[in-house]
Amino acid sequence: MDGCGEGRGTNRLMVEKLSLSCDRLLSHLQLACCPSHCASPLQGKDLLIHCLLDPELKALRLTGHHGDISAMVFGTGRDPLLLCSASADYVIVWDIRRCYRRTREGVVASGTVIGTLLGKVVHLSFCPCDERVAACSGAKVYILNSNIEEVLSVLAGHLGPLTAAEFCPWNKDILVSISEDRTFKVWGLKMEQILYQSAVLSASPLLSVLFLEKSRQLVTGAADGQVWSFTLPEDHRCHLVTKLDLHKVQQRHQRHLDTVAPQTGGVLGITPDPVEMAKPVLRICAYDRWLPDIDHGQQSWVWMGSSDGLYLVDLGTSELHMTLLFRDHPNLSITMAGSWAMSQGLDNSMIFVVTSLFEALVSVLEVRLLGSGSVDNLCQHLEGLSVMPSAPLIPESPLNAELKKKGPKPPTKTGKRGVKEQPLVFHTQVKSSGYTQSPRMTMFSPKTNVQKKTPGPTKTKRKIGCLVSDYPGDTAAPSVPHTNLSTVKTPTPVCCAQYSGDGKQILCGLGDRSVLLYKSSLTGTPAVYTGHDKAVSSVAWSHSRQWWLSASEDRTLRIWPTGSPEPAVTMGGDEKFSKTIRGAQFYYLDKFLLLASGPSLHLYLYHLDNTQDDIKRYQQRSAIKLTRCLETKSGTDITAVSVINDFYSYIVLVSGADRSIQVLDMNTGTVASQLPDAHSRAVHHITQNKGSMFSSQTPDSYNLFLTSAVTDGVKMWDLRTLRCVRRYENHLNRCHPCTAAFSPCGRFIASGSEDNCAYVYDIRSSSYLHKLQRHSDTILNVTFNPATPELLTGTLDGRLSLFRPGNAAISVALS
Repeated sequence: MDGCGEGRGTNRLMVEKLSLSCDRLLSHLQLACCPSHCASPLQGKDLLIHCLLDPELKALRLTGHHGDISAMVFGTGRDPLLLCSASADYVIVWDIRRCYRRTREGVVASGTVIGTLLGKVVHLSFCPCDERVAACSGAKVYILNSNIEEVLSVLAGHLGPLTAAEFCPWNKDILVSISEDRTFKVWGLKMEQILYQSAVLSASPLLSVLFLEKSRQLVTGAADGQVWSFTLPEDHRCHLVTKLDLHKVQQRHQRHLDTVAPQTGGVLGITPDPVEMAKPVLRICAYDRWLPDIDHGQQSWVWMGSSDGLYLVDLGTSELHMTLLFRDHPNLSITMAGSWAMSQGLDNSMIFVVTSLFEALVSVLEVRLLGSGSVDNLCQHLEGLSVMPSAPLIPESPLNAELKKKGPKPPTKTGKRGVKEQPLVFHTQVKSSGYTQSPRMTMFSPKTNVQKKTPGPTKTKRKIGCLVSDYPGDTAAPSVPHTNLSTVKTPTPVCCAQYSGDGKQILCGLGDRSVLLYKSSLTGTPAVYTGHDKAVSSVAWSHSRQWWLSASEDRTLRIWPTGSPEPAVTMGGDEKFSKTIRGAQFYYLDKFLLLASGPSLHLYLYHLDNTQDDIKRYQQRSAIKLTRCLETKSGTDITAVSVINDFYSYIVLVSGADRSIQVLDMNTGTVASQLPDAHSRAVHHITQNKGSMFSSQTPDSYNLFLTSAVTDGVKMWDLRTLRCVRRYENHLNRCHPCTAAFSPCGRFIASGSEDNCAYVYDIRSSSYLHKLQRHSDTILNVTFNPATPELLTGTLDGRLSLFRPGNAAISVALS
């Protein structure tokens, strides 16, 4: 093996530290690297160790194998630093420091043989404490003692040859193996038995496996580019958290770059792929270094090595954050990879050893992410979008509009010619003349002997409803069923539901064209409001709680006074709206009405007057005026709308039928930004983290919002960067418009599901926290009580369920 170059590559992110020419093809061998050293075969039977910290140090050559070396791996510890190598005849463990010392003394360095005649070993791995070694040979896993030649156990159960096996870092007695039979198995080493066996995951063999210790997850990748992430709980019953296709993720990332930040293509060296090709996941490695704007407690960033390059993927969001392809780095000596070895480097860097697929070459690459320049450049050009206003209203802003109220007409000015002489006539009907009354004989009669009222004790009026307590920020998530009832006798879907701002009342829009008003405890008989001709699509409370509105599939909107059986305003119809009203709600602290119909977003000023005149009782005294009508950029129909009405905000979020998300700035009346292909299907529900009047969150928390799409789960986005920051896919959503909601404290997320369960997630984790069962049908709607830790669910067959936390009893501070 000859050194062909060092320090090649001009890109500041990826540098080729070492390029080695070999005497034979090493395309599918397991090579080894660590932060300080890398290892590769030499002439088939020997090992060549290079020191990465001191490039001038002469490479260490180790001999001892009689057959061709097929796999090697470094230990997890650094003192001593162990290297295990395997061939068909021996499995040998080397102490690298001891080997360097013996070589300097002029003595042949030797290792410890721990296995003999195990067959062709394709993969090796050390346990977390370097006491045991797992060797994959054929369809068996040999567990070896790393100190002496001893086979501790033999694990057999796969139907095909094994491709890899790894020890669990938080439990050294757990091992996971993957095979060409397209399954993985979780082994208990104490009892030497299978604790969990997966189903067939893919049509292609599984090639790589990784443990994420911080999130307690298991990640495996296949030859067709499919990647799965599973939880590994204490009972070892794995649950799928995320599934992604590396090729589709790259295509979505490229479309995002083309639309949001086209000028960054040259900086990151990303060019469109001219030929569609498979992207086998040859190796996966966790990336635990510091990156800005990342929750390090739940970080799930991984490097994936494929045949065409490297991919940095966030498994929590299924989003691609960086692509380093060989075709974008012509100075590298390798153009197509056969195998990868990965390790955390020093100073926020990564070390990669890659073999060429078609040539006898081995290359050592170093990738260094310099601060936020490489990962966060994608959205630096975006203006500082934020839910919180950062500037006053501009003079021509639509939000400055005011509704002119009708007042008394001013007196008309008339000239001298306009004055007509009219006779002064007094009639008996004019009571003010005084001619019909008898003359007063006495001007007044004073009251005498008037007793003064002694002031008694004054009673102070206290509004009990105003004495509220803060939302408990440290309570557990609602998970215990408390109340379950049916809204109607015949099954009808609960299309929408919303709590009032004080948490005392609940509005439920049903598929039978009615709206029900419940107490928050779901006790008593609900008030029934009818008038729509089709199913109610949305309901919303005003901030003052004096009004609420309902919109229906009949293209009408009604605004109801609280406690009144008749609406104050009815607007819409086929002549006004050509398509169904979506996302009707109050906006800008009840100043405006906002609704979407087709591709248009309508902003209305309104004046509501609920007084009645006995003579003109059928004349509507309220007024509504269209202020602005905004169109989506692509002209696509709007499927969902979300705004915040609890405080002043210029931002309106809309989703389109073309799978896009658009951010509208109502201060300027324009589309501020657009995110194409946010989901694989059109978004049917979008909601923001609005908090409540009973809880307070950090200002940045209000920039988070959720989107739901059929077959594509729930995504959480950050408005500041317009990037997905977390993905939730444990629930089932294949055909019905299941919704999601934030808790008022901002710690939990709830989602409906088609498996008759509601799922509660910790906002920092993609795996569910609670699975709320005991439902009779698909859960369409979920909503949190803004005042107390309660969760309300509405099902497809018209049932409402109330859940509360499973800890101590809650003291509800509502009258």
